[in-house]
Amino acid sequence: MTKTIFEKIIDREIPANIVYEDDDIIAFLDAFPVAKGHTLVVPKKVIENIYDLDEDTGAKLMSVVTRVANAVKDTFEPAGLNVVQNNGSYASQSVFHLHFHIIPRYKDQHDGFGYKWVDVEKEDNTPEIRSDLESALKNRLDA
Repeated sequence: MTKTIFEKIIDREIPANIVYEDDDIIAFLDAFPVAKGHTLVVPKKVIENIYDLDEDTGAKLMSVVTRVANAVKDTFEPAGLNVVQNNGSYASQSVFHLHFHIIPRYKDQHDGFGYKWVDVEKEDNTPEIRSDLESALKNRLDA
């Protein structure tokens, strides 16, 4: 099986600007940043998407995501910050190894990130939808 670009970075087969690393997680500056300070946080364990993420790795990952986000805030003083994680090609996942984007946002500065909510006609969240989701969560929590 072919390694992803993140596996190659983890294995030091290609260079990266690594800003954090421990036994389980690595964080490095995005090679194609949409804003100054755009950083990726990646588990070293090969996990394709959030659906395959175990709770232990997830807890470690979110701890590092939080620390990196705060370091980006302290370093670059952005007006805001997005934390983005995509699952599947339809959701714009292009590297099929779980990762979080830490994207600082700067006031009055256009960046390459177009994440905006647009008002469109949408389905209401009905009690039936809530009930279905509660059941699915209960099944997963009881498993």
